[in-house]
Parts: sequence; C-alpha cells; structure tokens
Amino acid sequence: MAITTIFFGFLLILLGVFGYVGTGSHAPTALIPAYVGAVLAILGWFARTPNPKRRMMIMHIAVTIGLLGFLGTVPGIYHWVQMMQGHQVLRPVAEQDKAAMSLILLAYVLLCVRSFINARRARA
Repeated sequence: MAITTIFFGFLLILLGVFGYVGTGSHAPTALIPAYVGAVLAILGWFARTPNPKRRMMIMHIAVTIGLLGFLGTVPGIYHWVQMMQGHQVLRPVAEQDKAAMSLILLAYVLLCVRSFINARRARA
C-alpha cells in the first residue's frame, strides 16, 4: 500500500498544480490538493520500511488523512452535480477540483480499507 499511497499523493499534487494554473495562478487555495498529496506521498515513502509495526502505524495515519480530506471535500461532489444540471456556482473551477479531490481520496480510502481487511484476514 505504500506505493499506492505515493501514487495517489502524486495524483493529488498534479490536481493541485493544474487547478492552480487553471485559475490563472492567483488562487493559492487551489494548491490544497497538492499539499494533501505531498503529505500522502511522504507518508507513503516512510511506509516503505521493513518494520511491520511502523508501516502499519504510518499507513493508518495516511488513511486517516485521506478520510479527513474526503470528508472535507465531499460537498464539492454535490456542487459539481448541481453545476452539471445547469445551476450557477460561485467558483466553478474550485468546485470541480474539490469534487475531483473527493473522488480521488474516496478511491484511496476504499483501497486502504480493503488492504487492511485482507491483512487482518491473512494474520488470522
């Protein structure tokens, strides 16, 4: 799961950079996905340790950050759906980025939970 965490971290970094450039480089909050992605990538790098207890602790921290990020951005999915139905939103690029970040983090959290379940079953 360490490599998966690094991969999702880089996805979020790319999302943040493209969102920042997409807003004309004047909205620093568009870099929030990049900051979350950098933290995940760093945690993924540290999780490549041979020590199973340390790896388990780091991965639980990473999935907690992913879950908190998902919960913080999940309203973006609702706003994106509203946008697709023709409703006006205040900042459409921001809502698209929040929705994308939410979906990326949801996929990450689900993969982590599945991995944790499989690891527990393997130990039993």
